[in-house]
Amino acid sequence: MKKKVSLWWLFGINLFISAFTFGGGYVVVPMIRKYFVEKKQLFGEEELMNLAAVSQSSPGAIAVNLATVTGFQTAGKKGAFIGCIAAVIPPLIILTIVSVFYAAFRDNLLVAAALKGMEAGVCALVVDVVIDMGRAVFKEKQPVLSCLLPLSFLLVFFLQVNVIVVILGSAAVAFIAGWLKRRAQK
Repeated sequence: MKKKVSLWWLFGINLFISAFTFGGGYVVVPMIRKYFVEKKQLFGEEELMNLAAVSQSSPGAIAVNLATVTGFQTAGKKGAFIGCIAAVIPPLIILTIVSVFYAAFRDNLLVAAALKGMEAGVCALVVDVVIDMGRAVFKEKQPVLSCLLPLSFLLVFFLQVNVIVVILGSAAVAFIAGWLKRRAQK
């Protein structure tokens, strides 16, 4: 049975997540996990990874897409709308303030130092997400898919292969592996 969630809670938590996660993208995944999976148990870890994959493959910002799909998953169309609006409000306010005071922010050493410090935090969060996603892939116990993660890293980091080529190649390999698995099950 699907748990009910208050639209006010959904608005508040997405507003909070959007306001306090810098870097966007996969940085929001640990926060979504904490509140939607661990605290409220609205869906499971595997479903979160599926929602993150859908969010990444959809056009637009991953953080906004993830807020939208988690809102839809927990409260239907109203939830999707509220999740999207709540995720957009903090960046909109911040960008408005920054654009008004751009010259002062550009030359401020404290702001530059704070942004540099945030880079380390964002990096740690992205590493955490990669580890969690890697665990999910390795749990599938499919040798071909398990090899994609380290092979992709080697190709990009050491051989300087274009990331787009690696992503498209990985998608093709995953598609073929899934197709072969389905065909073998029939």
